[in-house]
Amino acid sequence: MRMNTASEAISFSKKLEDESAKFYQNLAQRYAEGKEIFLSFARENAKNEVQVERAYYGVITDAIEGCYSFAGIDTDNYSIEVELPEGKGYSDALSMAIAVEEKIVSYYLDAAKVSKALMADVPQAFERIAKKRNERILKLKSLLKGG
Repeated sequence: MRMNTASEAISFSKKLEDESAKFYQNLAQRYAEGKEIFLSFARENAKNEVQVERAYYGVITDAIEGCYSFAGIDTDNYSIEVELPEGKGYSDALSMAIAVEEKIVSYYLDAAKVSKALMADVPQAFERIAKKRNERILKLKSLLKGG
């Protein structure tokens, strides 16, 4: 689906945060060795969602929705796979989590880029979340390497 409006971008952000939070909750149940990290990621997702919504609702009254465009962003390019097949090991789960994070980071950075000229608050929120998620990728890669 091609996005055009800020509300579509915010809704898609919410969907990514919700789906990946459920993914991390499932990983926490399946893999005791990463339980605390996975649960902290799921909790952080809720904070990310609030951060984006606050930025959006804080400025949207100052903007006309039709002029706050996310044209060029196609949600199909950012879909994530959050169902870990049965029988997959911990390292498979970590690799899948890295792929999920990389896809979400690319969405947030692309959405920030196309909206940056229109308003500062929402793109800044997207960039902050992308930075946090890049830190997650480093943590996940460290776990994957056994450290």
